[in-house]
Amino acid sequence: MPLFEIETDSHIIITWAADEDSARDVVNESYPHEPPLRVTRRPRDTWVISKAALGISGSSDPCHVARDCLSKAAGDKVHAIRLYMQHTGSDLERSRKVIESNMVMGW
Repeated sequence: MPLFEIETDSHIIITWAADEDSARDVVNESYPHEPPLRVTRRPRDTWVISKAALGISGSSDPCHVARDCLSKAAGDKVHAIRLYMQHTGSDLERSRKVIESNMVMGW
């Protein structure tokens, strides 16, 4: 089954579907108020996201550190960002991205 990338105003959805119409149906079911802006059949059956493109590099695991900070902050985003900055020396923007990304994943 092919892998499709579907972009809406607010999301990029990666899903397997039999064809483009089926991929659009996935979006319509999950996000009925967000029409697909772009549907692309990926040339391979895997999806890779570059950590460097997301601003994540180095040997430390930013997800582990971010989850630890979120846990210590009892889910308080602002406090978790401060803890992440103190722990890693990252700037505010990078710390915010890492913490928010982990909040979305359900840390």
